[in-house]
Amino acid sequence: MMNANVSGLLNNQINKELYSAYLYLEFSNYYESRGLNGFANWFKIQAMEERDHAMLFYQYLQDNNEKVTLEAIDKPTSNFKSDDEPLKAALEHEKYVTSLINNIYSAAYEVKDFRTMQFLDWFIKEQGEEETNANDLITKMELFGSDPKGLYMVNSELASRVYSPPSLTL
Repeated sequence: MMNANVSGLLNNQINKELYSAYLYLEFSNYYESRGLNGFANWFKIQAMEERDHAMLFYQYLQDNNEKVTLEAIDKPTSNFKSDDEPLKAALEHEKYVTSLINNIYSAAYEVKDFRTMQFLDWFIKEQGEEETNANDLITKMELFGSDPKGLYMVNSELASRVYSPPSLTL
């Protein structure tokens, strides 16, 4: 039987991951409206990854005979005034998700739930990658965003991103 606090935090994480998917779809909408289809593509794929993360938490709870409780997903808001705002918001959001994963890990550690800690190891590594990717996008926008040719090249690079499902096995 899983600790109730750990189970509750894992359930909550499903909602947070699905919210992340909504948020990144909102960012994709913004970039699509700006004619930056590469940035839009990058965030669409990011949304798919977040959806997959939610499903990994969902499956983990089910595999451990824990009740999954689905809650309403908040609507993301966006009133962006510049092309770098969604990128900065994405980095802050990834830092927030990292704190949530770390909080679940701490709760699992407190009750010696080694199985959950092992499950979360992949997410801890993934969050490091997510923060690095978000930071790299900000750097590229700062370097090339004010130059139309540079922005075109970055946009083209991001358009080539393809979806790759996570390789985590439960």
